[in-house]
Amino acid sequence: ISGEGRCNSSVCYVAADTSMVDMGLTSITLPHALVQAQTHHWTVPFNSCMAQVFLYLAVGTMELYLLAVTQSLCLKMVVNPLRYAAVVTQRSLCLKMAAASLALVISHAILHTVMAAQLRYCGNRLQHFFCNLQILLRLSCTRPIVHELVVFTEGVLVVLAPCAFILASYVRIGVAVSRLRSAQALRKALSTCGSHLTVVTLFYGTVILPYLRPNSSNAQEHDRVAAIFYTAVAPALNPLIYSLRNKDVAAALTRSMAMFNQPEGQGSS
Repeated sequence: ISGEGRCNSSVCYVAADTSMVDMGLTSITLPHALVQAQTHHWTVPFNSCMAQVFLYLAVGTMELYLLAVTQSLCLKMVVNPLRYAAVVTQRSLCLKMAAASLALVISHAILHTVMAAQLRYCGNRLQHFFCNLQILLRLSCTRPIVHELVVFTEGVLVVLAPCAFILASYVRIGVAVSRLRSAQALRKALSTCGSHLTVVTLFYGTVILPYLRPNSSNAQEHDRVAAIFYTAVAPALNPLIYSLRNKDVAAALTRSMAMFNQPEGQGSS
């Protein structure tokens, strides 16, 4: 997408950013999970664990805000199609939103990583396939009251802020869709926003569920299952749902694959 000069709209830019974040999210978590599955070695060095915590928090939270940026484009398309035509060509606007989101998520990741590094742990055996902040809090020798307070205040606010924006946007989209009289416009709105709603529900539902679920004997098993969805399933579905359903991105991908599959002698002529 980035190398395709003809795909220079905001939608293509957000799709490229989302793809990079999805690759980062799976690259941070799944290789360590594969090593654990092969070696059954559940211990992890302290420095590696803290690095994974920082990267996971930064990249995972950035995914949430990119979903909100995508939702803002969907909102413009349905509520104000004329304004959408002007916004979709302004890559600088998406760049500013992405830069602001990046600054916020990096600050969020640094805060929780520093606080996690200051805790005293009773062991280094993880009952999880990557260094999750909730798992580290359970490994602490003493109850980290201050850190738990920060997680359930600042952490939840950072996660719920884009979620609240998305929910409010869908309310406005629902009102706008109810007023549409054209069947073609209605199908286009439902097709575009319906696919986004599917990924939002899958990703946000699995991220927020551990915060809302009460403690139980199967809590760790439930956390692992939820983590698989938002670190593997959702990133795998995003390119299919977002990119390939967009005509500009699909056309750019088709041209890039055609150039890649072109015979060497034919390409140099």
